[in-house]
Amino acid sequence: MGQTLGDVLGDRRGDDWLIGLSSSEFWQRLDQLTPQFVAYRAGHQGDGAGVLIADPNPLQFLVACLAAWDAGCAVVLANPGWGQWEWQQVQTMVAGRRDAPLAPGLGAYPCHVSGGNPDQILIPSGGASGQIKFAAHTWDTLMVSIQGFVAHFGVEPVHAYCVLPLFHVSGLMQALRVFATGGCLALQAYRELKAEGPLPLPAEGFLSLVPTQLQELLTLGGEFIPWLRSFRAVLLGGAPAWRSLLDQAQAAKIPVALTYGMTETAAQIATLRPEEFLVGHRSSGRPLPHVNLVILNDQNHPQPSGQPGKIVVHAASLAQGYLKSQAIAPAASSLTTDDVGYLDDDGYLHVIGRSSSKLVTGGENVFPEEVEAVLLSLEGVSDVCVVGLPCDRWGQQLCALVVAESPMLLRTLQQALKPLVAAYKLPKQWILVDALPRTAQGKLSRSRALALAKWILDIKSRLL
Repeated sequence: MGQTLGDVLGDRRGDDWLIGLSSSEFWQRLDQLTPQFVAYRAGHQGDGAGVLIADPNPLQFLVACLAAWDAGCAVVLANPGWGQWEWQQVQTMVAGRRDAPLAPGLGAYPCHVSGGNPDQILIPSGGASGQIKFAAHTWDTLMVSIQGFVAHFGVEPVHAYCVLPLFHVSGLMQALRVFATGGCLALQAYRELKAEGPLPLPAEGFLSLVPTQLQELLTLGGEFIPWLRSFRAVLLGGAPAWRSLLDQAQAAKIPVALTYGMTETAAQIATLRPEEFLVGHRSSGRPLPHVNLVILNDQNHPQPSGQPGKIVVHAASLAQGYLKSQAIAPAASSLTTDDVGYLDDDGYLHVIGRSSSKLVTGGENVFPEEVEAVLLSLEGVSDVCVVGLPCDRWGQQLCALVVAESPMLLRTLQQALKPLVAAYKLPKQWILVDALPRTAQGKLSRSRALALAKWILDIKSRLL
């Protein structure tokens, strides 16, 4: 492919490429916004001019992203549903002017990206500390990922059906794969898909889901089963999928492609082909052509096949660094992930767990330290631990063990927390305890806290 964003915009100019949204409106809005962003960029030469995009409308989000990026602005993607806690962090990093949209009715705002380059796009991710950070990608790093995808599946153009948010790397990359390869993109909110049914898409397209969504669509049945079967692949990632779900999908002949990747790698870096899944394979597949995976032990020595260790990624699709605090920190030449896994004799990746405390619920990464910090800022909460209970529906269900000054406080914490964090970070279970388990050094014992939560909930279920 080797084209710039400007080249692709020129080649695709006027194409009817959107399904579910108006392609003509897309091009009209692009023509309106691009000169505005060019003028904004020209007036802020050399001072880290950025555009913070947080528009809930997918067409406007996509238009603003491409227009600002093409105009030479550093683009910062944001979740419109973030709460006060998250927005305070973002404000510290990029000083976004959310009171001054760059165009009337558009969720795109001026911001400052210290050390940022004009071709960078900053995609939100989570860090081990629980703080929001942004992975700094470029058109080139994302195109490497797209080329690897095309080569892995042997298909071009790419058609995609996107029900995931565009501020996530999993949603953004679907749109960019389609746009860069000349395909068609169906954009539909997941709730609308369930309520109104699917939109048409050319044959041999790709659908991306998290396990919870696949489970719901299989349960709904009806028209969704033949619809799921119609795809070249149903890319499944974002959280570990439970065995019963995978067996159900195989029995229904759904062409599932289990994937492994993250924001820092520009989405998937290993993917199981659907034909392998349908005959019983359950790994994350082989690395894509642009990726080299290495498994290291605790001494950073390579592990032989079949032996688990830290998953280390070498790829030209890696982010150039992170926007943390107020500057972009350079990235290393490789990425040592939080995940533990192994490569088998045939080169298939098997992910078996995480080395950090990160929880995954409904395909969303949650760092318990972040939720705990917000809860501890609320009056009356003296100690708290957030754990992930095993859950077939969500992968992990968040549960908060709380030490509070008053037992009555537990009833109000959910509402008090709701405006402060994104909805997926809200615990679904709340347990009042007298004290939390800690080590001799005073550190929170998350494993013992999880065991305590399971024991308490088991006792409660027996009494009901």
